[in-house]
Amino acid sequence: MKKLLVFALVAVMALGLAVSASAQTYKVGVSIYQFTDNFMTLYRNEIENYFKTLETDDVKFEITMADGKNDMAEQTNQIQNFITQGMDVIILNLVQTSSADAVIDQVVAAGIPLVLINREPLAYDKDGNTLDEAYEGILNNAQVCYVGADARQSGTFQGEMGAELDNKGDINGDGKVSYIMIEGDPENIDAQYRTEFSVKALKDAGIEVECLDDQVGNWDQTKGQELCANALNIYGDKVEVVFCNNDAMALGAATAIQTAGRKVGEDIYLLGVDALEEAVQLVKDGEMTGTVLNDHIGQSHAAVDVAVKLLKGEEIQNYYWVDYVKVNKAYVDAQ
Repeated sequence: MKKLLVFALVAVMALGLAVSASAQTYKVGVSIYQFTDNFMTLYRNEIENYFKTLETDDVKFEITMADGKNDMAEQTNQIQNFITQGMDVIILNLVQTSSADAVIDQVVAAGIPLVLINREPLAYDKDGNTLDEAYEGILNNAQVCYVGADARQSGTFQGEMGAELDNKGDINGDGKVSYIMIEGDPENIDAQYRTEFSVKALKDAGIEVECLDDQVGNWDQTKGQELCANALNIYGDKVEVVFCNNDAMALGAATAIQTAGRKVGEDIYLLGVDALEEAVQLVKDGEMTGTVLNDHIGQSHAAVDVAVKLLKGEEIQNYYWVDYVKVNKAYVDAQ
């Protein structure tokens, strides 16, 4: 009887080892442009969390997460290391979208599927001028795609939230909206589109606008506070609206507005993008006019899902879009 039990136990253990040995482990290389970015911290954490939920007894994912440190040379080294390490798929949040062509060519040549996220690459002509169309390096490759949200929509939503105010943002009643713009990285297409389309939405609504100041804050909260404080010091009560390309800079601007003794909703308006938890709370408290939900969960899940499709050898689209959502006081009160 004892011999039979021992035999059965050995058989079960052997079966377990066989199952374990048959499990497929996929190596996934993920490079994020900068770990200190508030939004991309949420994004990269969700990528890891979502991959874990997709694991089974037969399929495992080994995630290698790298910080690009906002340095394209650093990120290029990371990509080369991913290739050397034989990653099965690479998920990439580019430091510089202008480097997309070289990166795509390098990864494609290595036979590794590539999922670009968050920062939309642009096409360039022979003279280096950007073309407002899909990047050909993506369209020409069956194993390369981009997952993100259309930054034109986020900028438009910012401007529309201003236009939807009772006074359309014209606090002093002089017939025009005088604003300051705090931009992200000027090389980044999201920053370019949010800057352009937020103001365009006001103009499209028949509102006259006046740009008092337009400065680069590089997505940074401290820089956003500094730039807003300087503008408020120079232009004072003339500043009616503060546009920020992301919520990190808007959080800094909110501090500058409070320090200057201004009151959002009464003598100034403040708009951001990302719908970070802290920014949504400010909207709820009346200390921010609004923000735009940049859906890190929807985008990260879409990126992981398409990465898994590529690992399975399934056909993919070249572009996957996730919509933004307006987040104003009415929105947060309804949640």
